[in-house]
Amino acid sequence: MDTLIEGLVALFLLLGSLFALVGAIGLYRLPDFFMRLHGPTKAGTLGVGGMLIASLIFFSSRGEGISLHELLITLFLFITAPVSAHLLAKAAMQQKLKLSQQTRGRPWEQ
Repeated sequence: MDTLIEGLVALFLLLGSLFALVGAIGLYRLPDFFMRLHGPTKAGTLGVGGMLIASLIFFSSRGEGISLHELLITLFLFITAPVSAHLLAKAAMQQKLKLSQQTRGRPWEQ
């Protein structure tokens, strides 16, 4: 049974770190603010979520019951990440930041 739990923890850690890596690469490689905002918001949230699930499984399997810390952190993360991304995007629209040619939609030009 311990091998199964260790395997699940390793799987979620690898998936979480893979998503976090993809988010970091997106932050580095994408050309403008709006595209850069998309990578870490989606992939970074999934990456941290995967690592928190791994932590939840690990500490819950030690016999002390379900670890509520990880559940609360996950809930807080999944609520605040989209809200903060939305606020950053609205602020960038107010500032009329320079866009790449690949970015679709320019609401301030209408």
